[in-house]
Amino acid sequence: MRVALIAESFLPHTNGVTHSLLRVIDHLSDHGHEAMVLTPQGRGPQGPDNYRVAQIERLPALGWPGYPQVRVCTAGTRKVAKILADYNPDVVHLASPFMLGWSAVKAASGLGLPSVAVYQTEVPSYAARYHARWGEEFGWRRVRDIHERADRTLVPSTHAHAQLENIGVPRIQRWGRGVDTTRFHPMKRDAALHRQWAPNGEVVVGYVGRLAAEKRVEDLTALAHMPGVKVVIVGTGPARGELERELPNATFTGFLDGEDLARAMATFDLFVHCGELETFCQTIQEAHASGVPVVAPRRGGPVDLVDEGVTGLLFRPRDRDAFAAATLRAVRDHEWRDRASAHARVAVQGRTWDTVCAELVGHYEDVIGTKDPLITTGASR
Repeated sequence: MRVALIAESFLPHTNGVTHSLLRVIDHLSDHGHEAMVLTPQGRGPQGPDNYRVAQIERLPALGWPGYPQVRVCTAGTRKVAKILADYNPDVVHLASPFMLGWSAVKAASGLGLPSVAVYQTEVPSYAARYHARWGEEFGWRRVRDIHERADRTLVPSTHAHAQLENIGVPRIQRWGRGVDTTRFHPMKRDAALHRQWAPNGEVVVGYVGRLAAEKRVEDLTALAHMPGVKVVIVGTGPARGELERELPNATFTGFLDGEDLARAMATFDLFVHCGELETFCQTIQEAHASGVPVVAPRRGGPVDLVDEGVTGLLFRPRDRDAFAAATLRAVRDHEWRDRASAHARVAVQGRTWDTVCAELVGHYEDVIGTKDPLITTGASR
């Protein structure tokens, strides 16, 4: 199978969409398939030309105002269509499509290429967090238009399914995310690192993710004066400077990846997430795989991932007091954290990336089997 992967962002920019795509490419590589990634040019170093079997083609792009790391592709449908026609894929995978994804879904439709659109980011709701509420209505229209054209839409959670169904998107199916339970493991817990972070035996409350407005990381200020708590923040982003001023006693590690991230995650006593705009929230799965209970909002992906009272606690979204109360409850109850840690690990043990990506290939096969192509695709080579 030959797969064209359309990505609004890719290496060297790392986020949930990039991480998922890398695991998809790994699976395609390991099972004898071919792939191409079409993505906007990044800011600064452009990253690799290939990842495993996937060749990477970058298109001209501009930075998003106020967040230049987010790139907006300026190439139109005609340019994208030429690239797709030359590559001649069996299926087009649209990863969190919005700007480049809109050009790509129109190009795929015009060429008669089967397409699978993966809804991963609640982009329209970001508008309000960036003081551009006027853009929310446009955003939902764009999401609907893209996913109406796609042959199948895959969503990661029940909340995301309801969102798209409510705006009239057809042909929706559920597709979750895998987690590397070897990389993220309770055995990676580092006692020396814990002592470094919390020399007086504090409970380490950790966050991992982008430091940006949509993540509501500023809500961690509710923990700043909580007795017996040490806040550790892993990640980088445009809000880092302001957060460091607001949380002078927190530890900011910067961006971590690989074994450094796995070690940090397993060394947390509690993982917290405040942003309510998560369609899934992969870091919750990584925390659970590391044997770390979670406190998260009762909205979006966390509702499916957190078994309340068993693997974590949920709180009312956008309510800083509710977040602080749930965190304090978990901090004070050491025995509950021990039980939740064991349950968390068990909860994710069957969610391997190989299993999840095999499901994705099944979706590819389904849309290839039902499409009447207008051009000769790889399926007939």
